[in-house]
Parts: sequence; C-alpha cells; structure tokens
Amino acid sequence: MNMQNEIHKILVIGGGAGGLELVTQLAHKYRKDDQVQVTLIDQKRSHIWKPLLHEVATGSLDPSTDAVIYHAHAAKHHYEFQLGTFCALDNINNTVTLNEITDDSGQQILPERTIRYDTLVLAIGSVSNDFNTPGVSDHCFFLDTAKQAERFHHALINNFMRVNQQESGVLNIAIVGAGATGVELSAELYNVTDMLKSYGLPKMTAAQLKVTLIEAGPRILPALPPRISDAARKELTALGVEVKENTLIASASDEGFITAENELIPADMMIWAAGVKAPDFLADLYKFELTRSNQILVKPTLQSSIDENIFVIGDCCACAQEDGSWVPPRAQSAHQMASLVKRNVQARLQENPLKPFIYKDHGSLVNLSRYSTVGSLMGNLTQNSMFIEGKVARIVYISLYRMHQIAIHGFFKAMLVYTAEKISKVVRPKMKLH
Repeated sequence: MNMQNEIHKILVIGGGAGGLELVTQLAHKYRKDDQVQVTLIDQKRSHIWKPLLHEVATGSLDPSTDAVIYHAHAAKHHYEFQLGTFCALDNINNTVTLNEITDDSGQQILPERTIRYDTLVLAIGSVSNDFNTPGVSDHCFFLDTAKQAERFHHALINNFMRVNQQESGVLNIAIVGAGATGVELSAELYNVTDMLKSYGLPKMTAAQLKVTLIEAGPRILPALPPRISDAARKELTALGVEVKENTLIASASDEGFITAENELIPADMMIWAAGVKAPDFLADLYKFELTRSNQILVKPTLQSSIDENIFVIGDCCACAQEDGSWVPPRAQSAHQMASLVKRNVQARLQENPLKPFIYKDHGSLVNLSRYSTVGSLMGNLTQNSMFIEGKVARIVYISLYRMHQIAIHGFFKAMLVYTAEKISKVVRPKMKLH
C-alpha cells in the first residue's frame, strides 16, 4: 500500500476495552509518523471497563474518579478523539457520518460531521438482548453503559433509604440472566448492603435484602464449566440469593417478572442481563453481512466480509473458529482481536500479508465480591483447565484489570493509577452514596 504523500487515516469507532487498547497501541506506533493519523470516535466522553459496570451499579466503583476521560487520554497518547454517534457509512467513498450533538435545551454543541478514513475499525461493542420480551424495556434496568449503571445506582440508594425507614421492610431485587454480570451483581448487592450500617442506614442490613437470580437454562454461568457454576451457586445460596434455573421469563410488569408458567416473581427493582447483541443500528446501515444477533461477519483476518478496508473487533464481531464455533463476546476476545488488528494494520501499510485471528481461551473468572472468586485457567501446554478459587483466583481476577490499565496507560502510568486508587480508598467511603 503506497501512501506516497497522502496521510493514511485510521479511524476506530468505539472506545471500549478493545477499541481503546487498539487506538492507544496504534497511536504509539505511529506517533512520529506524519503520514499516519489515528482517531477514536465514541458517543461517550469517558471509558469504564465493562466487566466493572456491576460495581458502578452498586456504588462500589465511582465512575467520576475511576473513568478514563477520552480527551485527556488522547492528548497524552498522541491520537485524536472526536465525540459523536456513528450513524452512516459510505464504504464507496470511505466516509462515516456522525450525528449532530445538542445539549439538554436543544442547542447545538457539534454539527453533523462526515469523516474520511483509509482504514476503519468498528469496535462498537454490544447491548443487552431482551428478545422482545413484553414489558422488559419499560420496567427493567440494563447495565450496558456507565450511564445505565449510575441510573440503577441512584434508584438503589433511594430504595435502601425507603426500606431503612420501615420496621420490617424488605427490598426485592430480581435479576434475569445468570451469566457473569448477573452472578457478580448478585454478590455485590449483598456486599454493599452489609456496609450500610456504617453509613447512617442501620436498619438496612443483608436480612432486608432478597435477591432472586433467574436463568432460563439448566444452570447458572452456562458458558463456563459446570464446576465453576456449581461453586458459584453454592456461594450465592449461602449469601441468601434465591437461584431459579430452568425459568423462562414471559413478560415484565410493575409488580415483577412473569414466568412462562404464569408465576409472578415479585420485585421492587428488576435488572435484565440475559444475552447480548450488537446494536440494532448496524442492521440499518445495510452494508454488512450480519448474524441473528447483529454481529458483523468477518474474514479470518478480522476484515469485514464485504470490505477489506473495514476491520471489526470485540462483541460486535462474528468470527468463526476452525471447529465451527464462534469467538465468544468476552473482554479477553476483544483484547486479542485488538492486538491482531494492530499487526494487520501495520502489515497493510507495509504491503505485507495479513495474519488470521486465532482465539486462545485463557480461562474464565467470576468475582463474587469480597466473598469469593471462582474460575478456571487454561494451561498453555496441556490445554487442560485448572479450577481455582479463593485468594488465588481473586489475585488473578484483579490482574486482568491491571493488564487492561497497562495496555491503555503504559506500565509506569498504570502503576501510578494503581497507587492513586489505593490512597483514595483511605479517604473515600467504600461505597458511593450519591
């Protein structure tokens, strides 16, 4: 690919785990190359690692202090950031269009913009899939974004205060979907409820909390090995979580969830965490081959099946493996895809062959707040999984987030961020109460 004197514009849409890691790596690679420009586009102003959104929802994590601000990060890592919502693609003229941005009063902040690219990377992520279940969109909370998690948190604090004023009140919370998000949220809710007596709500204890975790399949954590599922169920049951497996939800109302057997599961707060899909607007673009869950079909090189100038990574990517299965929508998948696309973008610029994506499952971990962590690690030599739990599993789980921080900040700055987090915990409350 001979760029001659023209600037090669690399555009990454989506600043999630994969997108932010990729744009950081590319910007560092080409920081001294005037012929390459790297730009990140996102509809939000800041980044929170998605596996931590359940902690934002419960108040264990404060996004105002723990988020990565894109404008600041871009200035430090030598790329351009543009705030905007991707709404149109012209892959003939290699342009994308971003919607106009207005404030709450309707006054324009940024106009509609059209941006040219030479290489486009879609890292748009995923949203919850409610499977068009009646009532879910009207009555349930979702945890796809930090904004949604904060909305749940505000409602949670209000309900804590309400129940604290009652002599024998109980807060009923029902969660549909017993994947990692549902399981980790269930445990975290008990953790923060135990803290409330230290923050002026002495009557709101774990005895006043009832969490019901609902799974349509035969066991919780269906994507993980049965041993992990069994260990997690045992821990959750000990906390007081009512686990309902083989329970299909037919609808939701202001009273709770209604099952396919017409049983009402009463709830004051309802969370939908069952299944994911790529955003619906991808289908409206009429540009890509899509799966039933709106994921974009790609070649082994992670280029879209319809255009070699467009790469796709993360949850919105449908990449088939050699055994016929699909790469799962996990943070480790996005991380591995980002690393390969970085190398393949470099290869294209140097007119070298591109490499295929080979997913390596390094295992899975589920963090049950301060109570336990369970999971499995995949052996690189034997390809066998090793079950781990307790403190060792907790250390490995935390290290995954630290690796993400190193990828987006660099080792030295990531260690400074870690130190700042430790110091702030000395002076800040253990949970966010506003």
